Amino acid sequence: MKMTEVNNAVEPSVTEEDVRLLIKRKEEIEEQIKAYYDMLQAQGGVGMDGPLVDVEGFPRADVDLYKVRTARHSISCLQNDHKAIMVEIEEALHRLHATARVRHEKDETKMEATEQSVSPPSPFALVDAVTQGSPAFQAGLRVGDEIMEFGSVNTQNFRNLRDIASVVQHSEGKSLRVGLFRNGQEVHLNLTPRNWSGRGLLGCNLVPLQR
Repeated sequence: MKMTEVNNAVEPSVTEEDVRLLIKRKEEIEEQIKAYYDMLQAQGGVGMDGPLVDVEGFPRADVDLYKVRTARHSISCLQNDHKAIMVEIEEALHRLHATARVRHEKDETKMEATEQSVSPPSPFALVDAVTQGSPAFQAGLRVGDEIMEFGSVNTQNFRNLRDIASVVQHSEGKSLRVGLFRNGQEVHLNLTPRNWSGRGLLGCNLVPLQR
């Protein structure tokens, strides 16, 4: 009965976020394994197979037997978890690529049908406040500007405002290309996040636009 249900079930779709979460979990497992290996190294370098008794058959005095056994057991369990999640990631990537391929084929069909009417990218955020004298103000950003590109963030990959915050934090002192719509016109600016007399690195506030 269970097999029939599985066979008849529609395979769930996979998103990039699902894959990201799996990869994050894989990295967490790898960090845990490394921490346990470091612990074993600190215990006289016994590793996974080093002897826990001395030449006379007595428990080694320089080793915490409980810690070593716990670490070895944990590593074995985590290595099994790591193998399992690698399989999950491989399957998820396969399904993601399959979905993307289908979407790409559909998009190509649509593109052929509407080849003559190419629409500009949709804005994903709105500037609702700019502080005078701030980096944003000096770059020319104005209230009402609709953002369609902010450094590496664009209409295709924007998820939420944390994406922009991350770009800003990693680009302090570096010029970012900002594409926007202002009064129906496409405008491009260069904005450099930096410390100034006010809060943050930009001195402006963005709100997400419903798409």
